[in-house]
Amino acid sequence: MNGYLVLILGILLLGYLLELVVALLNLRSLTPQLPEEFSGVYDPQQYARSQEYTRVTTRFSLVESTVSIVLTMFFILAGGFNLIDVAARSFGLASIPTGLLFTGMLGLLSTCINLPFSIYSTFGIEQRFGFNTTTVKTFILDGLKALLLAVLLGGPLLAAILWFFETCGTIAWLYCWIAAVAFILVIQFLAPVLIMPLFNKFIPLAEGELKEAITRYATRQQFAMQGIYTMDGSKRSTRVNAFFTGFGRFRRIVFFDTLVDKLSTSEIVAVLAHEMGHYKLKHIFSMMVLSILQMGLMFFILSLFLGNQGLFNAFGMEHLSVYAGLVFFGFLYTPLSTLISIGFNALSRRNEYQADRYAAESGGEGEALISGLKKLSVSNLSNLTPHPLNVWINHSHPPVLARIQALRSLPARTLGG
Repeated sequence: MNGYLVLILGILLLGYLLELVVALLNLRSLTPQLPEEFSGVYDPQQYARSQEYTRVTTRFSLVESTVSIVLTMFFILAGGFNLIDVAARSFGLASIPTGLLFTGMLGLLSTCINLPFSIYSTFGIEQRFGFNTTTVKTFILDGLKALLLAVLLGGPLLAAILWFFETCGTIAWLYCWIAAVAFILVIQFLAPVLIMPLFNKFIPLAEGELKEAITRYATRQQFAMQGIYTMDGSKRSTRVNAFFTGFGRFRRIVFFDTLVDKLSTSEIVAVLAHEMGHYKLKHIFSMMVLSILQMGLMFFILSLFLGNQGLFNAFGMEHLSVYAGLVFFGFLYTPLSTLISIGFNALSRRNEYQADRYAAESGGEGEALISGLKKLSVSNLSNLTPHPLNVWINHSHPPVLARIQALRSLPARTLGG
Protein backbone atom coordinates (compact mmCIF):
# COMPACT_ATOMS: atom_id res chain seq x y z
CA MET A 1 0.00 0.00 0.00
CA ASN A 2 1.14 3.54 -0.75
CA GLY A 3 3.05 4.97 2.24
CA TYR A 4 1.59 8.45 1.80
CA LEU A 5 -1.92 7.00 1.79
CA VAL A 6 -1.26 5.16 5.06
CA LEU A 7 0.19 8.34 6.57
CA ILE A 8 -2.75 10.51 5.47
CA LEU A 9 -5.38 8.06 6.69
CA GLY A 10 -3.47 7.78 9.97
CA ILE A 11 -3.41 11.57 10.34
CA LEU A 12 -7.15 11.75 9.75
CA LEU A 13 -7.92 8.99 12.25
CA LEU A 14 -5.59 10.30 14.95
CA GLY A 15 -7.02 13.80 14.57
CA TYR A 16 -10.53 12.43 14.93
CA LEU A 17 -9.60 10.33 17.98
CA LEU A 18 -7.95 13.32 19.64
CA GLU A 19 -11.08 15.41 19.07
CA LEU A 20 -13.22 12.60 20.47
CA VAL A 21 -11.12 12.19 23.61
CA VAL A 22 -11.03 15.94 24.26
CA ALA A 23 -14.79 16.24 23.76
CA LEU A 24 -15.56 13.36 26.12
CA LEU A 25 -13.22 14.74 28.79
CA ASN A 26 -14.84 18.14 28.42
CA LEU A 27 -18.29 16.64 28.93
CA ARG A 28 -17.09 14.77 32.03
CA SER A 29 -15.73 18.02 33.49
CA LEU A 30 -19.22 19.52 33.64
CA THR A 31 -20.41 19.82 37.21
CA PRO A 32 -23.90 20.69 38.49
CA GLN A 33 -22.34 22.69 41.33
CA LEU A 34 -22.40 26.39 40.45
CA PRO A 35 -18.99 27.99 41.12
CA GLU A 36 -19.17 30.33 44.11
CA GLU A 37 -17.87 33.25 42.02
CA PHE A 38 -21.09 33.16 39.96
CA SER A 39 -23.52 33.00 42.88
CA GLY A 40 -26.16 35.64 42.35
CA VAL A 41 -25.20 35.97 38.68
CA TYR A 42 -26.25 32.57 37.35
CA ASP A 43 -29.48 31.17 38.74
CA PRO A 44 -29.50 27.34 39.02
CA GLN A 45 -31.89 26.86 36.11
CA GLN A 46 -29.88 29.07 33.78
CA TYR A 47 -26.61 27.38 34.83
CA ALA A 48 -28.12 23.97 34.07
CA ARG A 49 -29.16 25.36 30.67
CA SER A 50 -25.58 26.46 29.95
CA GLN A 51 -24.34 22.94 30.68
CA GLU A 52 -27.01 21.44 28.46
CA TYR A 53 -25.89 23.83 25.70
CA THR A 54 -22.32 22.54 26.07
CA ARG A 55 -23.53 18.94 25.88
CA VAL A 56 -25.69 19.53 22.82
CA THR A 57 -23.08 21.50 20.87
CA THR A 58 -20.31 19.04 21.76
CA ARG A 59 -22.32 16.02 20.67
CA PHE A 60 -23.39 17.78 17.49
CA SER A 61 -19.77 18.63 16.71
CA LEU A 62 -18.81 14.98 17.16
CA VAL A 63 -21.56 13.87 14.78
CA GLU A 64 -20.37 16.41 12.23
CA SER A 65 -16.75 15.29 12.63
CA THR A 66 -17.73 11.63 12.29
CA VAL A 67 -19.63 12.27 9.07
CA SER A 68 -16.77 14.41 7.77
CA ILE A 69 -14.04 11.85 8.36
CA VAL A 70 -16.09 8.98 6.94
CA LEU A 71 -16.90 10.93 3.77
CA THR A 72 -13.34 12.23 3.43
CA MET A 73 -11.78 8.78 3.73
CA PHE A 74 -14.33 7.30 1.33
CA PHE A 75 -13.69 10.15 -1.14
CA ILE A 76 -9.94 9.52 -1.02
CA LEU A 77 -10.17 5.73 -1.36
CA ALA A 78 -12.78 5.95 -4.12
CA GLY A 79 -10.59 8.26 -6.21
CA GLY A 80 -12.91 11.23 -5.81
CA PHE A 81 -10.15 13.79 -6.28
CA ASN A 82 -9.20 12.25 -9.61
CA LEU A 83 -12.83 12.32 -10.76
CA ILE A 84 -13.02 16.04 -9.95
CA ASP A 85 -9.71 16.61 -11.73
CA VAL A 86 -10.87 14.77 -14.85
CA ALA A 87 -14.07 16.83 -14.85
CA ALA A 88 -12.12 20.09 -14.51
CA ARG A 89 -9.71 19.09 -17.30
CA SER A 90 -12.59 18.19 -19.62
CA PHE A 91 -13.19 21.89 -20.32
CA GLY A 92 -9.82 22.08 -22.06
CA LEU A 93 -8.68 25.21 -20.23
CA ALA A 94 -5.14 26.25 -19.37
CA SER A 95 -3.58 25.01 -16.12
CA ILE A 96 -4.45 27.99 -13.94
CA PRO A 97 -8.16 28.25 -14.94
CA THR A 98 -8.34 24.46 -14.59
CA GLY A 99 -6.87 24.78 -11.11
CA LEU A 100 -9.41 27.43 -10.16
CA LEU A 101 -12.19 25.21 -11.49
CA PHE A 102 -10.84 22.16 -9.62
CA THR A 103 -10.63 24.10 -6.36
CA GLY A 104 -14.04 25.67 -6.90
CA MET A 105 -15.67 22.27 -7.51
CA LEU A 106 -14.11 20.88 -4.32
CA GLY A 107 -15.25 23.96 -2.42
CA LEU A 108 -18.78 23.61 -3.76
CA LEU A 109 -18.86 19.93 -2.79
CA SER A 110 -17.62 20.75 0.71
CA THR A 111 -20.24 23.50 1.04
CA CYS A 112 -23.04 21.13 0.03
CA ILE A 113 -21.90 18.59 2.62
CA ASN A 114 -21.57 21.17 5.40
CA LEU A 115 -24.76 23.06 4.57
CA PRO A 116 -27.18 20.72 6.42
CA PHE A 117 -25.03 20.96 9.55
CA SER A 118 -24.89 24.75 9.30
CA ILE A 119 -28.67 24.93 8.87
CA TYR A 120 -29.34 22.67 11.85
CA SER A 121 -26.81 24.50 14.02
CA THR A 122 -28.38 27.87 13.22
CA PHE A 123 -32.07 27.07 13.09
CA GLY A 124 -32.02 24.06 15.40
CA ILE A 125 -29.50 24.33 18.24
CA GLU A 126 -29.02 28.12 18.32
CA GLN A 127 -32.76 28.63 17.95
CA ARG A 128 -33.50 26.17 20.76
CA PHE A 129 -31.23 27.99 23.20
CA GLY A 130 -32.48 31.46 22.28
CA PHE A 131 -29.43 32.71 20.38
CA ASN A 132 -30.57 32.69 16.77
CA THR A 133 -32.20 35.74 15.23
CA THR A 134 -31.09 34.95 11.67
CA THR A 135 -33.88 34.80 9.10
CA VAL A 136 -33.82 32.37 6.21
CA LYS A 137 -33.31 35.31 3.86
CA THR A 138 -30.30 36.57 5.82
CA PHE A 139 -28.84 33.05 5.99
CA ILE A 140 -29.08 32.64 2.21
CA LEU A 141 -27.75 36.12 1.47
CA ASP A 142 -24.81 35.58 3.83
CA GLY A 143 -23.91 32.41 1.97
CA LEU A 144 -24.14 34.07 -1.42
CA LYS A 145 -22.07 37.05 -0.29
CA ALA A 146 -19.42 34.76 1.17
CA LEU A 147 -19.30 32.82 -2.11
CA LEU A 148 -18.96 36.04 -4.09
CA LEU A 149 -16.10 37.24 -1.87
CA ALA A 150 -14.36 33.87 -2.21
CA VAL A 151 -14.50 34.19 -5.99
CA LEU A 152 -13.55 37.88 -6.21
CA LEU A 153 -10.83 37.85 -3.52
CA GLY A 154 -9.71 34.25 -3.12
CA GLY A 155 -9.71 33.49 -6.86
CA PRO A 156 -7.03 36.04 -7.85
CA LEU A 157 -4.83 35.08 -4.87
CA LEU A 158 -5.04 31.39 -5.76
CA ALA A 159 -4.31 32.19 -9.41
CA ALA A 160 -1.22 34.15 -8.39
CA ILE A 161 0.03 31.29 -6.19
CA LEU A 162 -0.47 28.78 -9.00
CA TRP A 163 1.34 31.05 -11.45
CA PHE A 164 4.32 31.53 -9.12
CA PHE A 165 4.71 27.80 -8.50
CA GLU A 166 4.43 27.03 -12.20
CA THR A 167 6.90 29.65 -13.41
CA CYS A 168 9.34 30.70 -10.68
CA GLY A 169 11.18 27.49 -9.82
CA THR A 170 12.71 26.86 -6.41
CA ILE A 171 12.02 30.35 -5.02
CA ALA A 172 8.34 30.29 -5.95
CA TRP A 173 7.40 29.75 -2.30
CA LEU A 174 8.98 33.13 -1.45
CA TYR A 175 6.92 34.99 -4.05
CA CYS A 176 3.78 33.19 -2.84
CA TRP A 177 4.57 34.22 0.70
CA ILE A 178 5.02 37.86 -0.28
CA ALA A 179 1.79 37.82 -2.31
CA ALA A 180 -0.18 36.25 0.55
CA VAL A 181 1.16 38.77 3.09
CA ALA A 182 0.30 41.68 0.78
CA PHE A 183 -3.19 40.22 0.31
CA ILE A 184 -3.76 39.97 4.07
CA LEU A 185 -2.60 43.53 4.69
CA VAL A 186 -4.84 44.90 1.94
CA ILE A 187 -7.82 42.98 3.32
CA GLN A 188 -7.16 44.44 6.77
CA PHE A 189 -7.67 47.91 5.30
CA LEU A 190 -10.58 46.98 3.06
CA ALA A 191 -12.54 44.96 5.64
CA PRO A 192 -13.94 47.87 7.72
CA VAL A 193 -15.03 49.97 4.73
CA LEU A 194 -15.95 47.46 2.01
CA ILE A 195 -16.31 43.90 3.27
CA MET A 196 -17.88 44.06 6.73
CA PRO A 197 -20.63 46.52 5.65
CA LEU A 198 -21.81 43.86 3.20
CA PHE A 199 -22.97 41.82 6.18
CA ASN A 200 -23.79 44.35 8.89
CA LYS A 201 -24.77 47.97 9.42
CA PHE A 202 -22.35 50.17 11.32
CA ILE A 203 -23.88 53.21 13.00
CA PRO A 204 -21.90 55.89 14.87
CA LEU A 205 -22.55 55.62 18.59
CA ALA A 206 -25.13 58.16 19.68
CA GLU A 207 -24.11 61.08 21.85
CA GLY A 208 -24.57 60.42 25.54
CA GLU A 209 -23.01 58.99 28.67
CA LEU A 210 -21.48 55.94 27.02
CA LYS A 211 -19.80 57.82 24.19
CA GLU A 212 -18.49 60.46 26.60
CA ALA A 213 -17.03 57.78 28.91
CA ILE A 214 -15.36 55.97 26.01
CA THR A 215 -13.97 59.18 24.53
CA ARG A 216 -12.60 60.23 27.92
CA TYR A 217 -10.84 56.92 28.41
CA ALA A 218 -9.44 56.85 24.85
CA THR A 219 -8.13 60.40 25.27
CA ARG A 220 -6.39 59.50 28.54
CA GLN A 221 -4.76 56.55 26.80
CA GLN A 222 -3.78 58.71 23.79
CA PHE A 223 -5.58 56.26 21.55
CA ALA A 224 -6.32 57.65 18.07
CA MET A 225 -9.42 56.29 16.38
CA GLN A 226 -11.70 57.07 13.47
CA GLY A 227 -14.89 56.61 15.44
CA ILE A 228 -17.07 54.55 17.77
CA TYR A 229 -19.73 52.40 16.14
CA THR A 230 -22.48 49.96 17.00
CA MET A 231 -23.08 46.94 14.79
CA ASP A 232 -26.42 45.21 14.32
CA GLY A 233 -25.21 41.90 15.74
CA SER A 234 -28.77 41.22 16.87
CA LYS A 235 -29.59 40.70 13.18
CA ARG A 236 -28.12 37.20 13.48
CA SER A 237 -27.70 36.36 17.15
CA THR A 238 -28.31 37.53 20.70
CA ARG A 239 -24.64 36.91 21.54
CA VAL A 240 -22.59 39.89 22.71
CA ASN A 241 -19.18 41.06 21.53
CA ALA A 242 -16.93 44.05 20.88
CA PHE A 243 -13.82 44.52 18.74
CA PHE A 244 -11.40 46.91 17.10
CA THR A 245 -10.93 46.99 13.36
CA GLY A 246 -8.57 48.86 11.06
CA PHE A 247 -5.04 50.24 11.51
CA GLY A 248 -3.53 53.48 12.78
CA ARG A 249 -5.83 56.48 12.77
CA PHE A 250 -8.36 54.41 10.78
CA ARG A 251 -9.04 52.21 13.82
CA ARG A 252 -12.68 51.83 14.75
CA ILE A 253 -14.21 50.69 18.00
CA VAL A 254 -17.21 48.47 17.29
CA PHE A 255 -19.78 47.25 19.82
CA PHE A 256 -22.51 44.73 19.07
CA ASP A 257 -25.86 46.37 19.78
CA THR A 258 -26.57 43.41 22.07
CA LEU A 259 -23.57 44.33 24.23
CA VAL A 260 -24.70 47.94 24.58
CA ASP A 261 -28.08 46.69 25.77
CA LYS A 262 -26.75 44.22 28.36
CA LEU A 263 -23.69 45.88 29.95
CA SER A 264 -23.45 49.04 32.02
CA THR A 265 -21.34 52.00 30.93
CA SER A 266 -18.48 51.14 33.28
CA GLU A 267 -18.51 47.51 32.15
CA ILE A 268 -18.41 48.50 28.48
CA VAL A 269 -15.49 50.87 29.12
CA ALA A 270 -13.70 48.04 30.96
CA VAL A 271 -14.25 45.68 28.01
CA LEU A 272 -12.97 48.42 25.70
CA ALA A 273 -9.92 48.86 27.93
CA HIS A 274 -9.17 45.16 27.59
CA GLU A 275 -9.32 45.39 23.80
CA MET A 276 -7.19 48.53 23.90
CA GLY A 277 -4.68 46.64 26.01
CA HIS A 278 -4.09 44.28 23.09
CA TYR A 279 -3.11 47.28 20.95
CA LYS A 280 -1.02 49.02 23.58
CA LEU A 281 0.88 45.83 24.45
CA LYS A 282 1.45 45.13 20.74
CA HIS A 283 -0.36 41.80 20.89
CA ILE A 284 -2.03 42.42 17.52
CA PHE A 285 1.29 43.22 15.86
CA SER A 286 3.20 40.31 17.40
CA MET A 287 0.50 37.77 16.56
CA MET A 288 0.39 39.04 13.00
CA VAL A 289 4.17 38.76 12.67
CA LEU A 290 4.07 35.20 13.98
CA SER A 291 1.22 34.35 11.62
CA ILE A 292 3.21 35.73 8.70
CA LEU A 293 6.27 33.68 9.69
CA GLN A 294 4.10 30.57 10.04
CA MET A 295 2.71 31.22 6.57
CA GLY A 296 6.24 31.45 5.15
CA LEU A 297 7.13 28.12 6.76
CA MET A 298 4.01 26.56 5.28
CA PHE A 299 4.80 27.75 1.75
CA PHE A 300 8.40 26.53 2.04
CA ILE A 301 7.38 23.04 3.18
CA LEU A 302 4.68 23.02 0.51
CA SER A 303 7.32 23.64 -2.16
CA LEU A 304 9.08 20.42 -1.12
CA PHE A 305 6.01 18.26 -1.81
CA LEU A 306 4.57 19.75 -4.99
CA GLY A 307 4.90 17.27 -7.85
CA ASN A 308 5.62 14.34 -5.50
CA GLN A 309 4.50 11.30 -7.49
CA GLY A 310 3.97 9.14 -4.41
CA LEU A 311 1.64 11.74 -2.90
CA PHE A 312 -0.42 11.91 -6.09
CA ASN A 313 -0.56 8.12 -6.29
CA ALA A 314 -2.01 8.06 -2.79
CA PHE A 315 -5.02 9.99 -4.09
CA GLY A 316 -5.30 7.90 -7.27
CA MET A 317 -4.49 10.84 -9.53
CA GLU A 318 -3.84 10.34 -13.23
CA HIS A 319 -2.10 13.70 -13.67
CA LEU A 320 0.36 15.79 -11.68
CA SER A 321 -0.61 19.42 -11.07
CA VAL A 322 0.28 22.30 -8.81
CA TYR A 323 -3.35 22.96 -7.89
CA ALA A 324 -4.01 19.40 -6.72
CA GLY A 325 -0.68 19.39 -4.87
CA LEU A 326 -1.86 22.38 -2.84
CA VAL A 327 -4.91 20.44 -1.70
CA PHE A 328 -3.03 17.22 -0.93
CA PHE A 329 -0.36 19.05 1.03
CA GLY A 330 -3.09 20.26 3.39
CA PHE A 331 -3.57 16.70 4.61
CA LEU A 332 0.15 16.26 5.35
CA TYR A 333 0.43 19.66 7.02
CA THR A 334 -2.39 18.99 9.49
CA PRO A 335 -0.24 17.64 12.39
CA LEU A 336 2.18 20.56 12.18
CA SER A 337 -0.75 22.97 11.85
CA THR A 338 -2.27 21.49 15.02
CA LEU A 339 0.97 21.93 16.97
CA ILE A 340 1.34 25.51 15.75
CA SER A 341 -2.28 26.21 16.69
CA ILE A 342 -1.65 24.92 20.22
CA GLY A 343 1.33 27.27 20.51
CA PHE A 344 -0.68 30.21 19.19
CA ASN A 345 -3.50 29.47 21.63
CA ALA A 346 -1.08 29.38 24.55
CA LEU A 347 0.35 32.74 23.52
CA SER A 348 -3.15 34.14 23.02
CA ARG A 349 -4.21 33.05 26.51
CA ARG A 350 -1.16 34.79 27.96
CA ASN A 351 -2.08 37.91 26.01
CA GLU A 352 -5.61 37.81 27.42
CA TYR A 353 -4.29 37.85 30.98
CA GLN A 354 -2.03 40.78 30.11
CA ALA A 355 -4.86 42.71 28.46
CA ASP A 356 -7.05 42.12 31.52
CA ARG A 357 -4.29 43.48 33.72
CA TYR A 358 -3.86 46.50 31.45
CA ALA A 359 -7.59 47.21 31.60
CA ALA A 360 -7.60 47.06 35.39
CA GLU A 361 -4.45 49.16 35.86
CA SER A 362 -5.20 51.80 33.21
CA GLY A 363 -8.71 52.54 34.42
CA GLY A 364 -8.84 51.22 37.97
CA GLU A 365 -12.00 49.37 37.05
CA GLY A 366 -11.02 45.75 37.57
CA GLU A 367 -14.33 45.02 39.28
CA ALA A 368 -16.21 46.44 36.31
CA LEU A 369 -14.27 44.11 34.01
CA ILE A 370 -15.01 41.15 36.30
CA SER A 371 -18.70 42.07 36.29
CA GLY A 372 -18.64 42.44 32.51
CA LEU A 373 -16.95 39.06 32.04
CA LYS A 374 -19.59 37.44 34.21
CA LYS A 375 -22.43 38.98 32.23
CA LEU A 376 -20.79 37.98 28.94
CA SER A 377 -20.43 34.40 30.17
CA VAL A 378 -24.03 34.19 31.32
CA SER A 379 -25.36 35.80 28.14
CA ASN A 380 -23.38 33.39 25.93
CA LEU A 381 -24.09 30.31 28.11
CA SER A 382 -20.34 29.76 28.41
CA ASN A 383 -18.94 26.59 29.92
CA LEU A 384 -17.43 27.66 33.25
CA THR A 385 -15.51 24.42 33.84
CA PRO A 386 -13.84 23.31 30.58
CA HIS A 387 -11.39 20.42 30.84
CA PRO A 388 -7.72 21.56 30.97
CA LEU A 389 -6.85 19.49 27.88
CA ASN A 390 -9.64 21.17 25.93
CA VAL A 391 -8.37 24.56 27.05
CA TRP A 392 -4.78 23.66 26.13
CA ILE A 393 -5.68 22.49 22.62
CA ASN A 394 -8.67 24.58 21.58
CA HIS A 395 -9.03 27.74 23.67
CA SER A 396 -7.56 31.08 22.63
CA HIS A 397 -8.96 32.59 25.84
CA PRO A 398 -8.44 31.35 29.41
CA PRO A 399 -11.53 30.05 31.25
CA VAL A 400 -13.46 32.95 32.71
CA LEU A 401 -12.94 31.74 36.30
CA ALA A 402 -9.16 31.77 35.77
CA ARG A 403 -9.34 35.31 34.37
CA ILE A 404 -11.40 36.51 37.33
CA GLN A 405 -8.99 34.86 39.78
CA ALA A 406 -6.04 36.59 38.07
CA LEU A 407 -7.82 39.96 38.26
CA ARG A 408 -8.62 39.50 41.95
CA SER A 409 -4.93 38.88 42.65
CA LEU A 410 -4.06 42.39 41.43
CA PRO A 411 -3.57 45.28 43.88
CA ALA A 412 -6.83 46.57 45.38
CA ARG A 413 -6.39 50.01 43.77
CA THR A 414 -6.77 48.46 40.29
CA LEU A 415 -10.09 46.81 41.12
CA GLY A 416 -12.10 49.91 41.95
CA GLY A 417 -15.64 49.10 42.91
